[in-house]
Amino acid sequence: MGRRRAPELYRAPFPLYALQVDPSTGLLIAAGGGGAAKTGIKNGVHFLQLELINGRLSASLLHSHDTETRATMNLALAGDILAAGQDAHCQLLRFQAHQQQGNKAEKAGSKEQGPRQRKGAAPAEKKCGAETQHEGLELRVENLQAVQTDFSSDPLQKVVCFNHDNTLLATGGTDGYVRVWKVPSLEKVLEFKAHEGEIEDLALGPDGKLVTVGRDLKASVWQKDQLVTQLHWQENGPTFSSTPYRYQACSESGTFLGLGTVTGSVAIYIAFSLQCLYYVREAHGIVVTDVAFLPEKGRGPELLGSHETALFSVAVDSRCQLHLLPSRRSVPVWLLLLLCVGLIIVTILLLQSAFPGFL
Repeated sequence: MGRRRAPELYRAPFPLYALQVDPSTGLLIAAGGGGAAKTGIKNGVHFLQLELINGRLSASLLHSHDTETRATMNLALAGDILAAGQDAHCQLLRFQAHQQQGNKAEKAGSKEQGPRQRKGAAPAEKKCGAETQHEGLELRVENLQAVQTDFSSDPLQKVVCFNHDNTLLATGGTDGYVRVWKVPSLEKVLEFKAHEGEIEDLALGPDGKLVTVGRDLKASVWQKDQLVTQLHWQENGPTFSSTPYRYQACSESGTFLGLGTVTGSVAIYIAFSLQCLYYVREAHGIVVTDVAFLPEKGRGPELLGSHETALFSVAVDSRCQLHLLPSRRSVPVWLLLLLCVGLIIVTILLLQSAFPGFL
């Protein structure tokens, strides 16, 4: 038998690094690029329209937002605002989608689906929008504020996330500093050194606490800039003292856990038990850069069809793949019917013994 394969949902004209799904519109947002190198590989954020056609989930390009010479390496979503990590900067984008009557029309200032912006301008100076209409759905994307978030000798924003009410966002990069910003003004409200070296991931809690993990093998919990506690492998993890363990990611718990590996494999686990429900070995054949579930709210249930969940994965191979988990039945239908028949028979026998001549 051949190797199990996941269906390819979309292929971009550039390497893909970041992925988000908007619950309200069902838009799949994929971003990446070739960076500033003059290789001819573009940089952009693609907005894909998800549709359920004949029981199958499909994606079509609705809008391409040009990011000039800056590849988007990480994304966070808060309502209609995207926070995009581009080199040493965080760029805020606002997108608005609504149904539009009439024929297909594209309003753009160039051959791209969106106007090409002036080269050489600083990210914070670029504030222009573009509109695309496709099969009755209109999408408008505009640049908002941008700010430099990393100041190392080789600066790079590695992670960005919003807090629970979307009023703040936190960034981390190669200089080891956490910086917290107001949304959408990007006014800095907090800055402190969290790790020696790169910050791998961070999360903002509803109580104002932050969790950070770094390349320095530490995972820390902060109340603003004050260290609350640090997690140690030797206390609740493997006890091999000669093996260095590095915390890689922190995230909220949910029903399922999606995993992408450096070898390109993709898996879905039950979050509380880590039981593996789905696994495709080397689905991409190269490092998986991001994964995202179809949300369980908004348009998510409508697009899932008969499946229990859907996971999207992207990689440097420019592909977005779809991973579907069929709905599971805890009790087979035939067994349920057999139990019902048995219950009826037992009830009749009990009535017959209690009331002779009942039948």
